[in-house]
Amino acid sequence: MEKNVLAYFKTRDEAQEVLNKLKALRVEDARIDHVAKYPQEAREIQINPATGNVSSLGELTQEAEVNSRDAGVLMAADPAASGLSDGGGNGVTGRDILLTAIVNESIHHQVLHLVEQAGGMV
Repeated sequence: MEKNVLAYFKTRDEAQEVLNKLKALRVEDARIDHVAKYPQEAREIQINPATGNVSSLGELTQEAEVNSRDAGVLMAADPAASGLSDGGGNGVTGRDILLTAIVNESIHHQVLHLVEQAGGMV
């Protein structure tokens, strides 16, 4: 039987340490991702709102690329979009590195211990 592990880390190095140990345990399905506030990171282009070719308020106020209507709605609802707040500045902070693994039930507790030793949080 298999179990899922979702572990959050402060740095990619912490997560990579655990991933390397999981490979030694022959866990086949594991990966590391960065958790971001929106689907894509900010971009460095100039937008001219006078042309009307703007997909979202978030695109104007947060210089973010909007790929879907849903992402545009989320960005427009952010406190930073109103101009009255910077929304905290840097988006997701703290434990924004996610290690996802599918492990055999027999080693599940061992994997959880490895995560905790490396500074991760399950």
